[in-house]
Amino acid sequence: MNITSQIKQPIFHEMELFEKKFHESMTSKVALLNRITYYIVNRKGKQMRPMFVFLTAKMVSGGTVNERTYRGASVIELIHTATLVHDDVVDDSNRRRGFFSINALWKNKIAVLVGDYLLSKGLLLSIDNGDFDLLQIISVAVREMSEGELLQIEKARRLDITEDVYYEIIRKKTATLIAACCALGAKAVAEDTVKVENMRKFGELIGMAFQIKDDLFDYSEEAIGKPTGIDIKEQKMTLPLIHVLNTCTPQEKKWLINSIKNHNKDRKRVKEVIAFVKNNNGLAYAENKMVQFQQEALSLLQNFEDSEYKDALTLMVNYVIERKK
Repeated sequence: MNITSQIKQPIFHEMELFEKKFHESMTSKVALLNRITYYIVNRKGKQMRPMFVFLTAKMVSGGTVNERTYRGASVIELIHTATLVHDDVVDDSNRRRGFFSINALWKNKIAVLVGDYLLSKGLLLSIDNGDFDLLQIISVAVREMSEGELLQIEKARRLDITEDVYYEIIRKKTATLIAACCALGAKAVAEDTVKVENMRKFGELIGMAFQIKDDLFDYSEEAIGKPTGIDIKEQKMTLPLIHVLNTCTPQEKKWLINSIKNHNKDRKRVKEVIAFVKNNNGLAYAENKMVQFQQEALSLLQNFEDSEYKDALTLMVNYVIERKK
């Protein structure tokens, strides 16, 4: 049994029912929309976000979920899908998880409108059922994700980004949605604000570790989901690079910045940058930070009673930093 199946095991029934409810939550009277949403549903990814919602809910409640849990998971997935559809337009990307993106098949105008439609379906699902507490958690995440993306664009032009700004970017861009999943899972079944905040923080820490792991892939030799050196080619500031820029000599820093700004399409030069980052402790430093976030996340689970849901969440945390793509 692979690790994803192991994590899904205690929530297998919930995930099956969720898929049905999620598909229903997308339906429309417009045939074109239904064709596109059918395409989206059948090309789903690992579904990590709904898994976080259900595992958190079951761990916090001692094994039960309710209709609010299903709605919360659907809203998260609707809004997450909307952001992915919009991201592909923004990045002018033709592929998503190995398939054609919506904008590649149906053009940008339709992709943007479909993203808007999914967003509104998510908001209405909460409003129609009076889940205003859940809607607030999700709306904060959406706002922060937009801020994080824009902050990254703003800072990308200047290559003097500090580690603190980097953490702020990834907290908003990546970690906030996973934090929302865990907070929402807890809030759907419990009124205990301490538990909800505990789980929000837990999700945020995993999100931080998840993004640093992604940064590290850019330097890996293995054949993974994304080509190596792509962040450098796109002038994205990642933790290994930031650390090295902040610790090398002024001469080396000048060479690095010049390489990234003016020679980022030169494959030989990109390889040299990767080698320089590796040799100057960039990867080891980032790995160390990733493990710190992971350990802090695991320590937050100690406040909950032992259960198969807690074990699955622990597996999930370890999977985040041990995954191969």
